Amino acid sequence: MAAHGKVIVPRLKLGSQGLEVSAQGLGCMSMSAFYGTPKPEPDMIKVIHHAINSGITFLDTSDYYGPHTNEILLGKALKDGMREKVELATKFGVRIVDGQREVCGDPNYVRAACEASLKRLDIDCIDLYYQHRIDTRLPIEVTQYSWSGLCGLEMQKNNPTCRELGIGIVAYSPLGRGFFSSGPKVVETFGEQDSRKDLPRFKPENLEHNQNLFNRVTEMASRKGCTPSQLALAWVHHQGNDVVPIPGTTKIENLNQNIGALAVKLTPEDIAELESIVAASAVKGERYAFEAEEDMAQFITPSSMPTPQNIQAPQNIQGDEASSSGCPREFRGLQMEPAGYDNAISGENWRNAMDE
Repeated sequence: MAAHGKVIVPRLKLGSQGLEVSAQGLGCMSMSAFYGTPKPEPDMIKVIHHAINSGITFLDTSDYYGPHTNEILLGKALKDGMREKVELATKFGVRIVDGQREVCGDPNYVRAACEASLKRLDIDCIDLYYQHRIDTRLPIEVTQYSWSGLCGLEMQKNNPTCRELGIGIVAYSPLGRGFFSSGPKVVETFGEQDSRKDLPRFKPENLEHNQNLFNRVTEMASRKGCTPSQLALAWVHHQGNDVVPIPGTTKIENLNQNIGALAVKLTPEDIAELESIVAASAVKGERYAFEAEEDMAQFITPSSMPTPQNIQAPQNIQGDEASSSGCPREFRGLQMEPAGYDNAISGENWRNAMDE
């Protein structure tokens, strides 16, 4: 099944600032964080290089993954001419203070975070800079989605606004955090340190309900000559040429399967059938333990955080962090993510914000 031969990965424009990326990206988070113990660096570098050599050149990371170690991994992988072949995205906005996770979008902090990421990645330019979580004290513009068949319909209402504003859409977790690879059985692969164990959609009471959804997707995938995960990924690819999914994997064989999704052709009737299967009402269990926007308060500690105008950039960042003095060297955009979205503004607007 799903033997499509060699697939040529298309290129497309992401947003309106001129950034061109591969039509499918590679989310690198699971290589270093959240999905169990970090994977061996040499193995992950091989996966990254295989992706680049296969045409997957849009790489996604964050300073929060590890924290910091995923950026360091990417920095090592992009030596010997590899950097010039890729479009690199990383993120800021979530940090650990006194053992508590909190969100910060203050311009002074952003400068320091950007400099630190540049140092860890060992590069001079960040192609796309995401704001990982929303600082509710500051205004944002929304762009990045957690967008898979499990939550796709509820996200579509934002698409007209994004397209009107020329904002490209980066879809993370397009395979439902592994659900579309093997259905409810995916939980059998979760180790002690796998954070997915705490997600509502992977709880036993919800998995039994969602098994029927997976069975129906599997049956349709069989008719289309592909795997369930390829069908789910193909659905995202068919949402428009301004949508770039970034499925993550730690295995070359799974990476090849993901690339194969680009060869899966869906008719309007296919898309309607798939959307009827995975309509929001058919999925049981939220994506996060704190799904509602108002629940983001538990992600922040307002009482311990000063107001934006009083926040001072740290002058001597410890460990892997770089000095906060001066401006970030260069990047093309910005971003964030509440329960499902990320934020981006153009480099020019960002520089104006930094000067205010």
